[in-house]
Amino acid sequence: MAMFSVTTQDFEKTVIESATPVLVEFTAPWCGYCRRLAPVLQRMSADEGMPAIAAVNIDEEPALAERFKVDTIPTLLLFQKGSHGPALVAPSTAAQIKEWLAGQEV
Repeated sequence: MAMFSVTTQDFEKTVIESATPVLVEFTAPWCGYCRRLAPVLQRMSADEGMPAIAAVNIDEEPALAERFKVDTIPTLLLFQKGSHGPALVAPSTAAQIKEWLAGQEV
C-alpha cells in the first residue's frame, strides 16, 4: 500500500476508526531529516505485512500535532483500535522502525 496524507478532517475516519493498524508519521516539508526518512517509509509501505502508513504535515495540521503532543519531527505513532502506544522519535533506520513496530503488537 502506498503512503497517503491525512488531515484533521479525515483523521478520525482514516486512522482512528481504521479496522487495521495505521502508522502515522508527523512531518513537515522543511524538515531535512523527514525528507531523508520519506523514501524509507515509501519502501516500507510496499512491504507485505506492514501497516498502512499515513503522513501528517504539521504545518498544515498543527491541531493534530498538538493533540498527539508531537514536539519533534519526524515522530511515528502506531494507531490500533482507536489508540496509540509510545512514539518513535527521529528513527534512523528501517530496521529501527521494524523493531519498534514488532514491540507494538501489530
